[in-house]
Amino acid sequence: MFTLLCALLCVSARASGQVASRREDDGKRYICRAVPLSGDSSCPVTLLPELNAGSQEEELRNTVMQLRETILQQKETISKQIGTINELTTKLSLCASATDDRKYDKGGSWGKEKQNTMGDVPRDPNDTIDSLGKTMQGLKDRLENLEQQHLRANVSGASFPSELRDLLQRRLRELQKQLLKKVSSLEEEKSLLSNATAAYRLKMESTLSALVDRISELEKGGGDFKSPELFKLSLPQRTNYLYGRITKSLPEMYAFTLCMWIKSSASPGIGTPFSYGVPGQANEIVLIEWGNNPIELLINDKVAQLPLEVRDGRWHHICISWTTRDGQWDAYQDGGKLGTGDNLAAWHLIKPGGVIILGQEQDVVGGRFDAGQAFVGELSQVNIWDRVLKPVEIQAMANCSAYVPGNVISWLATNVEVFGRGAFKRPVETCQERLTNA
Repeated sequence: MFTLLCALLCVSARASGQVASRREDDGKRYICRAVPLSGDSSCPVTLLPELNAGSQEEELRNTVMQLRETILQQKETISKQIGTINELTTKLSLCASATDDRKYDKGGSWGKEKQNTMGDVPRDPNDTIDSLGKTMQGLKDRLENLEQQHLRANVSGASFPSELRDLLQRRLRELQKQLLKKVSSLEEEKSLLSNATAAYRLKMESTLSALVDRISELEKGGGDFKSPELFKLSLPQRTNYLYGRITKSLPEMYAFTLCMWIKSSASPGIGTPFSYGVPGQANEIVLIEWGNNPIELLINDKVAQLPLEVRDGRWHHICISWTTRDGQWDAYQDGGKLGTGDNLAAWHLIKPGGVIILGQEQDVVGGRFDAGQAFVGELSQVNIWDRVLKPVEIQAMANCSAYVPGNVISWLATNVEVFGRGAFKRPVETCQERLTNA
């Protein structure tokens, strides 16, 4: 209808042009335009600038080419859109078909006969767009329904994850406590191992040092003595200036054994044959008999009375052992154990770096002696070990069947310095002679 109307208007315009051609040419050009049926029946005229025939044909040709390109582009665009719509429609149809199949498999009834969405798409693009919109809306409704079902499932089962989380947290706390306990145990074992290693190292160093000293004395010949250890310290008077001093000190010790040969007839007590003082504690280790009291052993100023009797003027071999564990102590005389006890400075460590004095009791480290506590008599083979000796070892030394120098302090002439006029280092009787005299 629209094409027919345009043709009628163009014919009318051509007829009018023929009439006008009979008139005088006024130099103007006219074009025809399509107008609606309800509009003005007169043909509107648009004046154009004067053009020659060549330029007019060129312009029309360009316009036709532009229109042709535009039509080709629109046709290509429409073709692509139709292809896209067909692809989307096919995919949506497959989704709808799979969903309906799952409904049917679960026992659901068919609401209506399943549509065949695999056929041709509608020829009208508007119908295709409407169908696509309806399909999208259906998918959106299904998605919302699934989300609501998931939410209801989470609400109904919310207590289970909370309980599980609490259970896991409790389990993690228990595992953490076990881990911390294990770490603490390992650290404690490491500390004990380190202490044991340090003690073993000190023991080895002390043993090697004693061996080196002994070899050195053997190489020198020992002066007036047949052997470096065959001498005695003689302190004949009770004064505060006669004494002997060991040139070496003690290391840190967890246990020790102190052995010596002793001879005294002093009264009312033999005095102090041995004392070891450290900074801050002058009575770290003291062996003393003063007044009418029995012989006493002091460890860190704690006292234990020993059942020893050595005031008969004869040689006696005595040994005292002690360990920091429970403060256990044992006292031996002439190879036999005469007494034992515990709780003497329990768990105390013998401090290193002190001064060993033979014959005087120290009120300060290395000095301030009291004549009333001085030892009167003779001492020989004063040895110290950093362990508790076995009874058979002590008995062997007491009956002269063996002699073992101390691994911490050994009785060597070069290790003992004598102070005071009247104190001497002299050759000692043989061990068998000491036993005979005893």
